[in-house]
Amino acid sequence: MSKMQNMVQAAGAANVEEALMLAACGATHVGLPLRLAVHRPDVTDEEARAIAAALKGRAQSVLITYLEDAAETLALCRFLGVDGLQLHGAMPLAQVRALRQAAPELFIIKSLVIGAAPEQAILASAREHAPFVDAYLTDTFDPASGATGATGKAHDWAVSERLARALPRPLILAGGLNPENVAQAIAAVHPAGVDAHTGLEDTLGRKNEELVRRFVARARAAFAAGNPPGLAKDCDSA
Repeated sequence: MSKMQNMVQAAGAANVEEALMLAACGATHVGLPLRLAVHRPDVTDEEARAIAAALKGRAQSVLITYLEDAAETLALCRFLGVDGLQLHGAMPLAQVRALRQAAPELFIIKSLVIGAAPEQAILASAREHAPFVDAYLTDTFDPASGATGATGKAHDWAVSERLARALPRPLILAGGLNPENVAQAIAAVHPAGVDAHTGLEDTLGRKNEELVRRFVARARAAFAAGNPPGLAKDCDSA
């Protein structure tokens, strides 16, 4: 089984306490958005470093970034001490190759923003990245704000389903997911994992523990429906 299989990522944690809550509820990965194109980061570099350290042995930490230079990106990963990296911007392919060669121990996720380009162009770019990344993540483009993540909006899941079947690496589904639609999304797309950000937050933009618990439990149940018996775990078992 791929190490990305049944991945449940919660993107954005305001502090160490919130990150540990996400892990305790069963999030397998916690995304730390930094160097963003539109949104403000939730934490400083130093705070993200403390979160990554606190998560060791509890959940995987993932830098989510729009940086486009391999050396700068790797330096930030090293400073933070993260386990993985989500490339959410337009890092040139040569830079992605250099990053892969310099950091074989990092797992690298390439974001594919649905709606930002024609589907065939997204597929072609994704295939070019296949030798240098471990997984893909589909997210939603918001033309009103120009945001390519943390939009709270779903995209056409049929596009993600086609990409999941066509691509040679696991696909993680993001974009407008929440406890109410995650099971339906998994049944429609059959992704290796799911990612949620704003769908787990209260009106103040903080992660809500009850929402996180329900999201994780329903995602696990949906994954288990397509897996051999015994793979599902209760939310509180993490």
